Amino acid sequence: MAGRPGNRSQEGVYISSSPGSSDPHDPFSNAQAADPGRYYDNDSVEHYTERRDTYASDGSNAGLNDDDRYYDNGGGYDYARPDTDSEADVYEPKYAPSAESLGPPRLGISESSTPTFVDSSGGLREPYPAWSSERQIPLSKEEIEDIFLDLTQKFGFQRDSMRNMFDFVMQQLDSRASRMSPNQALLTLHADYIGGQHANYRKWYFAAQLDLDDAVGQTQNPGLKRLKSVKRKTSRNASEKSLNSALDRWRQAMNNMSQYDRMRQIALYLLCWGEAAQVRFVPECLCFIFKCADDYYRSPECQSRVDPVPEGLYLRSVIKPLYRFIRDQGYEVVDGKFVRREKDHDTIIGYDDVNQLFWYPEGIARIVLVDKTRLLDLPPAQRFMKFDRIDWNRAFFKTYYEKRSFGHLLVNFNRIWVIHIAMWWFYTAYNSPNIYNGGKSAALSWSATALGGAVATIIMICATLAEFSYIPTTWNNTSHLTRRLLFLLVTLALTAGPTFYIAIAETNSPGGSLALILGIVQFFISAVATLLFAVLPSGRMFGDRVAGKSRKYLASQTFTASYPTLKSTARLASVTLWLLIFACKFTESYFFLTLSFRNPIRAMVGMKVQNCHDKLFGSALCRNQAVFTLMFMHLMDLILFFLDTFLYIGRSFALGLSIWTPWKDIFTRLPKRIYAKLLATSDMETKYKPKVLVSQIWNAIIISMYREHLLSINHVQKLLYHQVDVGQDGRRSLRAPAFFISQSDKGLKGQFFTPGSEAERRISFFAQSLTTAVPEPLPVDAMPTFTVLTPHYSEKILLSLREIIREEDQNTRVTLLEYLKQLHPIEWDNFVKDTKILAEESAMYNGSNPFGVDEKGQSKLDDLPFYCIGFKSAAPEFTLRTRIWASLRAQTLYRTVSGMMNYAKAIKLLYRVENPEVVQLFGGNTDKLERELERMARRKFKLVISMQRRSKFNREEQENTEFLLCVYPDLQIAYLEEEPARKEGGDPRLFSALIDGHSEFIPDTGRRRPKFRIELPGNPILGDGKSDNQNHAIIFYRGEYLQLIDANQDNYLEECLKIRNVLGEFEEYSVSTQSPYAQWGHKEFKRSPVAIVGAREYIFSENIGILGDLAAGKEQTFGTLTARSLAWIGGKLHYGHPDFLNAIFMTTRGGVSKAQKGLHLNEDIYAGMNAFGRGGRIKHTEYYQCGKGRDLGFGTILNFQTKIGTGMGEQMLSREYYYLGTQLPIDRFLTFYYGHPGFHIHNMLVILSIQVFVVTMVFIGTLKGQLAICQYNSAGQLITPPGCYNLSPVFSWIDRCIISIFLVFLIAYLPLFLQELVERGTGKAILRLTKHFASLSPAFEVFSTRISSHSIASNLTFGGARYIATGRGFATSRISFAILYSRFAGPSIYIGMRTLVMLLYVTLTLWTGWVTYFWVSVLSLCVAPFLFNPHQFSFADFVIDYREFLRWMNRGNSRVHVNSWIGYCRLSRTMITGYKKKRLGHPSEKLSGDVPRAGWRAVIFSEVMFPIVSAILFVVCYMFVKSFPDKNGEQPPSPLVRIAIFSVGPMVWNAAILLVQFMVSLFLGPLLDTPFPKFGSVMAFLAHTLGVVGMIGFFEFFWYLELWNVSHAVLGLVTIISIQRAINKVFIAVFLSREFKHDETNRAWWTGKWYGRGLGSHVMSQPAREFIVKIIELSLWSSDFITGHFLLFILTPPILIPYIDRAHSTMLFWLHPSKQIRAPLYSMKQKRQRRWIVIKYGIVYLIGIGIFAVLIALPLVFRHSLRLNCSICQTI
Repeated sequence: MAGRPGNRSQEGVYISSSPGSSDPHDPFSNAQAADPGRYYDNDSVEHYTERRDTYASDGSNAGLNDDDRYYDNGGGYDYARPDTDSEADVYEPKYAPSAESLGPPRLGISESSTPTFVDSSGGLREPYPAWSSERQIPLSKEEIEDIFLDLTQKFGFQRDSMRNMFDFVMQQLDSRASRMSPNQALLTLHADYIGGQHANYRKWYFAAQLDLDDAVGQTQNPGLKRLKSVKRKTSRNASEKSLNSALDRWRQAMNNMSQYDRMRQIALYLLCWGEAAQVRFVPECLCFIFKCADDYYRSPECQSRVDPVPEGLYLRSVIKPLYRFIRDQGYEVVDGKFVRREKDHDTIIGYDDVNQLFWYPEGIARIVLVDKTRLLDLPPAQRFMKFDRIDWNRAFFKTYYEKRSFGHLLVNFNRIWVIHIAMWWFYTAYNSPNIYNGGKSAALSWSATALGGAVATIIMICATLAEFSYIPTTWNNTSHLTRRLLFLLVTLALTAGPTFYIAIAETNSPGGSLALILGIVQFFISAVATLLFAVLPSGRMFGDRVAGKSRKYLASQTFTASYPTLKSTARLASVTLWLLIFACKFTESYFFLTLSFRNPIRAMVGMKVQNCHDKLFGSALCRNQAVFTLMFMHLMDLILFFLDTFLYIGRSFALGLSIWTPWKDIFTRLPKRIYAKLLATSDMETKYKPKVLVSQIWNAIIISMYREHLLSINHVQKLLYHQVDVGQDGRRSLRAPAFFISQSDKGLKGQFFTPGSEAERRISFFAQSLTTAVPEPLPVDAMPTFTVLTPHYSEKILLSLREIIREEDQNTRVTLLEYLKQLHPIEWDNFVKDTKILAEESAMYNGSNPFGVDEKGQSKLDDLPFYCIGFKSAAPEFTLRTRIWASLRAQTLYRTVSGMMNYAKAIKLLYRVENPEVVQLFGGNTDKLERELERMARRKFKLVISMQRRSKFNREEQENTEFLLCVYPDLQIAYLEEEPARKEGGDPRLFSALIDGHSEFIPDTGRRRPKFRIELPGNPILGDGKSDNQNHAIIFYRGEYLQLIDANQDNYLEECLKIRNVLGEFEEYSVSTQSPYAQWGHKEFKRSPVAIVGAREYIFSENIGILGDLAAGKEQTFGTLTARSLAWIGGKLHYGHPDFLNAIFMTTRGGVSKAQKGLHLNEDIYAGMNAFGRGGRIKHTEYYQCGKGRDLGFGTILNFQTKIGTGMGEQMLSREYYYLGTQLPIDRFLTFYYGHPGFHIHNMLVILSIQVFVVTMVFIGTLKGQLAICQYNSAGQLITPPGCYNLSPVFSWIDRCIISIFLVFLIAYLPLFLQELVERGTGKAILRLTKHFASLSPAFEVFSTRISSHSIASNLTFGGARYIATGRGFATSRISFAILYSRFAGPSIYIGMRTLVMLLYVTLTLWTGWVTYFWVSVLSLCVAPFLFNPHQFSFADFVIDYREFLRWMNRGNSRVHVNSWIGYCRLSRTMITGYKKKRLGHPSEKLSGDVPRAGWRAVIFSEVMFPIVSAILFVVCYMFVKSFPDKNGEQPPSPLVRIAIFSVGPMVWNAAILLVQFMVSLFLGPLLDTPFPKFGSVMAFLAHTLGVVGMIGFFEFFWYLELWNVSHAVLGLVTIISIQRAINKVFIAVFLSREFKHDETNRAWWTGKWYGRGLGSHVMSQPAREFIVKIIELSLWSSDFITGHFLLFILTPPILIPYIDRAHSTMLFWLHPSKQIRAPLYSMKQKRQRRWIVIKYGIVYLIGIGIFAVLIALPLVFRHSLRLNCSICQTI
């Protein structure tokens, strides 16, 4: 045992070992003892000269006030009103010290969170049993308490924080000491936090080269010495040696420390951590603070100080300035409210940038005080006291620019592009010798193929240039980038240069041997270069950031590239897997893609189109149409080359399935397995029969299922172990349930539970899971303590009666209770039976009608209410049961809490079963036994819910929270408590508080008194909310492990029983007895720690129809199948939500999630990447699962897709992806890429392939439509006349391409199919797939692919992870057409419609059977939202939708409307224009989101270049078609002029209408607007109608000019659409200034009233801007109007089918028609109204269809007779 420290110790002079509590200045014994003006004794005055009174109370105004402390140097904070509280009086106790005071009267029991139990013997129960005086503890609890008190007085920590951290440490020690000696427990704890091999603090200490700082000491002016990253002149060996010797010195210092000092260091670290608030997200900054504090503590001046410093000093002078810096990066404070600054990530100095300052000595050297001296120039002991004078604004800077651009894809994944594009070049160049005349010259053929190396080099050069723009040039990282760039340029010269020479030589004198040799050499150089670039991570080229020995790279290695090593078998598997995949892919691609491409190239390379002519360009453009087409075909081929990699990825990951053992005997052997795997039986005496123990576990599981109404009473009887009499002497024995025996008979299945029920699923999974290998459990009292942490924002806690039995609105058609009864019929039945029994019992007690017994009919009638709503009397105890039944089946917090509280039940159960002596000890006294079990459960498990809104809850939410606390008194709730500022205009003060069910009520407020209440530096919610919410509550977790759970999850008793096995996965059960400091690299301490253990999720909503099944299937394959394979080969990164975390590992490395707003949208995956890069292993367990709810309406699934997509876009920008992408070795990089971003990039490529392919087919279609095609007979002889064009190879290529795309799509279903196959057998798998295809799930797949790729693309260009929320309805609510249209038009309907028109042209010119697949895909882009909308095809609703659509198009022009076309149009426009800063406070301002304006670079590409390019392409096509003479041999008029007239014509027409309308409104508006409020709407309606008429008129005229030729007209239409789109986009992007937040200008335009709109000085300029806007808006409106009608026409045919609504519902919900949800009930008045609407608008709709038909059909029928003579028409 380490001796008690005397006055001297290893590391410096202690003045007193620890001040006792009798100290007169102890702030806790007497808060007012110290004179408020004189906190410091004389020897510290020189530190605080001029500032001594800062901490005094308001009375002493001698010194500077608090605000000058921050603002005296014109410093960085300029708020409207500074926070002027001088904060000393904060800490005088406002309420009596809380119950658990640490004052002098010590009870001998600590103030832990555990309520004390007084035993019958009268002795007090030890709260930390493993740390008790019987076991040789190195320090007693009181001594540890003294350490905490001493530190609190020396540094001014908060009292509550100190109590919280004391309890925290004691629980840690208790948890560890229960499985090792107390001495070892303290040692390993110190090693984990401060000094061990894997401690983050030790790693940082050496990475930031502080060992040099401390070794040199103050004697030689250390500050200047260390400015440069140390580069010694000596050989590399010397610096290594110095590092090794420093490490050894460190180890010895740690080894020689006394246990007292170790405890003090842990305590100091935790006290710093416990109050750090946002600083917890920046772990290395926290290390720096701790180091300064530790240095200060050891200094003589700290030891000789007698008076305590004021409470809260640490928060005020260390944390608050840092917090303010971080807050002001993202927010400004306006009138006391936080307002988001309009900055994007690349201008915000975020948490990661702040953190990286502390990684390098150069960074730490930048920290300066207000008086310009550097912090480093002070001796280490004095630095801490100067923290309040640091000017943080001058220290921090960006260390990585998260600019929005697609360049990140190039930098992070450059190896993917190199592998694919270079290989494609090698293949294609070799196979298209005709292009470069390679057939005649071997040298040219070698050389042209070798250019693949040049392509690879060019990709690398672009990536390096892009990297320059993401990394600040100030840091030590540009040197290796410049070196790399030079090297790449040399490589480029080597790989591309020879080609020029060879090309010239071969044209002059073909066949020279020098050229040939050169070509071959060039080819091999290229091959080597390509291989190098494809395999070597770019971070390791020229200046190895990953494994370099130079200390310059130590920090970035430590914090970003310490990847945990894989086992050799796994590594081998990983390499082999990828070699196999790419071998397969390259062979398949060569034979299937490249060779089939050879003939089309040969046919088309020399093809020049003859006798075509155009007025402007002559024959220059149209002769080369075949060449343009070929370019597109090459692009298409390249995209397919990318896509087919995924075929193999999908297959290989699917084969990574762990094959479960055969089904036959899993139940027969279940009891044995329970005994062997779940019970810690190795330590038990064998006097108890295994059967007895197992029976208790099994019966508990069955009864818990009965209590959850999953099993009926009869089933329970058959499943339980029963006691039966055997023999005469009254001996009894246990009879096992028949269930375990009769599994082999098929017929008996139904006896035990209803087939397909939840009970069957759970029991089956439990039985299956125990067949896998699991770690051995420890006995309950030795198991580690763990905490479940759940963030809660505004999720439902418990459903109210009203929510259950009342419909939300007419669209849902069903009450929640009805809906849940449909989904869980068996459970409802069991519930009702139970309730009736209960009701009868209570009736027996209360007496009831004596005659109601015998009349059968009567009793049936009586039961009706039970079956309808589950209760008869409205007494709260009955209604509450129904509420709970429903809450446990919906996504509520109550479900989560009751699920997670099963841990406590499981621990009690296991403790009771494994320790029968405890049961005997208490004899028959069940109360005491229960208390003993409770104590054990409370000691080993905590459930903390972080309710950030609790103090703002409404009454209902408060009652529900109280209900939770009453049911589960051990539940801990952390929440934010706000107090108004003590001075006018100051910031309000916020506290983190913790309560549980044992906290008493404060009489005057009626609220519970918190156990801990810790002040925060300010509002903690600075990011997207969830991570900040977790962070504020993290200080209340206890124990060694954390399970992070979302508020929509569930857990089951039988899963909770496996908790000890799961925690065993952390590999910390058996700890060696050797000290971690005895020698470095001891094998026990060498392995990289396990940071995260993943678990499976079961989506408990998968039975809600097709969409639910799709979402569940995705989760099943991604969450289970892929995670399994990924974890094995070391690529699982993200922790999903039931995952377990190694708490110390995660909290010392920046917490459990990252929190920068926007950037860390999917907060949890960053924690995974962070842990992975810092050396933590991530495992995946197969045998443990949690339930998880998903919202399953169409809109909610897509919102989820969008969130995932935008989150992925943000991840692409993040530095984590940069580090992983540029530093991982190739096999692990590929695993990471295909497991995470690759999936989404693949989605983008699938959508791109559809677009590119349709364009390619349009080009080929123009060729086929205009040229004579050669046809051959079966013998291969030409049958058509010469002068024809040989295009047949091209057509066969098209077929192959479509088949490839089709296959890539089908592969999406393969993983799910295999998963089902393995887990549920062939029949089930085929059935599930058939159901999917019958329910049109391919349409949904295409659509959701488009949604996710759109959200990534728009996020990378515009940012603003924003979408219009569609609410969390159930899957049955019907959403109206207009809302669906406005939500999905931008992402998918527009692109679908444009592609449809192109497809129409392709179909007219190029029909092959395979094109139908494209029709299906593209149609699903347009109609999927409506197809999956419940009751879309009910006739009345359809017509009412039409009315709503017309109203939506026209609303919002004379007064504001929440939901209108104009609002939708403005919202989609502002992504580009951004908003004006000025606000008027109009209600319509709220409708506009709060988004930064997109950067011009992003806009130029996506909004200007692409539309213009596509317009030009189609113009070229159209001009080609029009460049041939017609039947009479006349040359047609110039196509360019015609296209120009018809593209710009409608816009000119719109402008004319608007000008007239503007004049009319301006003169009549002010007169007519007041008497006729609809005046604006009427004007708008007239203008819009004329706009539509003009648009249709122009098209009909165009068609007439094309002599009614359909294919030409369609191609012209495609061209016109693309040109108009380009014009609109350019106008919006280039000519529009920022938008107002409100839509006053729109209404001003239509009504003509421009005054009184609050436009101020803009009133003159706005009409001109509005005129341009209105021209664009009018053409957009017309196209939306026509598109909407088009969609409705497409959706009309199904309506005519009888019973379609029924069939459609069956398809969506997979419910039998008889079980389906009833039609809504309407009142007579409503029915009349609806009938009238249907008649009126039905007629309007029919007229619409009629007009449409006439416009299309008449010209088609009479196309030969409809001819007019007009001379002008001939010229355009």
